[in-house]
Amino acid sequence: MNRLRLSHALAASVCLLAAPFSVRAQGAPPLSSDPASVKAGAYTLESRHARILWRVNHMGLSEWFGDFSGATGSGRFDPANPSANAVEVTIPTASVTTTNTTLDGELKSPDWFDASAFPTISFKSTSVNYSGKATADVAGLLTLHGVTKPVVLKVVFRAAGPNAMSRRYSVGFDATTSIKRSDFGVAKYVPLVGDDVEIIISAPFEKQD
Repeated sequence: MNRLRLSHALAASVCLLAAPFSVRAQGAPPLSSDPASVKAGAYTLESRHARILWRVNHMGLSEWFGDFSGATGSGRFDPANPSANAVEVTIPTASVTTTNTTLDGELKSPDWFDASAFPTISFKSTSVNYSGKATADVAGLLTLHGVTKPVVLKVVFRAAGPNAMSRRYSVGFDATTSIKRSDFGVAKYVPLVGDDVEIIISAPFEKQD
């Protein structure tokens, strides 16, 4: 088969594979970017697509990133009643991962997160204050490495509506915060490896029936 025919064959294969997704995307129900449209009620964190990332300075030469997965949680959202809004999330400490398998093992050890002694990381909100039409400051208690400290999440509303795949009513948020890891007893190599840790969160929630 010459290169031209091979190219056409590959293109046709890609189109056939992509077709179901294209049809599905075209028929996807619309999402609303208006936070006032969110349906009030109880929600569950959609764990498969929730992401908790962290970033720390590495010896002044680079930024190092890590990831937690398998988070579970719940929320109660009511755009008309800020005092009713609340969220709780639990993260398995041993889910920590980077691009370096050796480092992954070190991070789970007693020198760092000590996943055996402290198997979960948790956040429980204490208040929600709207800071703009689609933003809020969510104050709460973060428990990490057996230490509980107050933190504030800077939250941005993304969208709400039926999930294009599952058709379940969902709402999505992004959030950021920063902590000093030494405040939680994780002080290995400070300051050679930065004390300030940026946390980046993507959190889709599904409405409970």
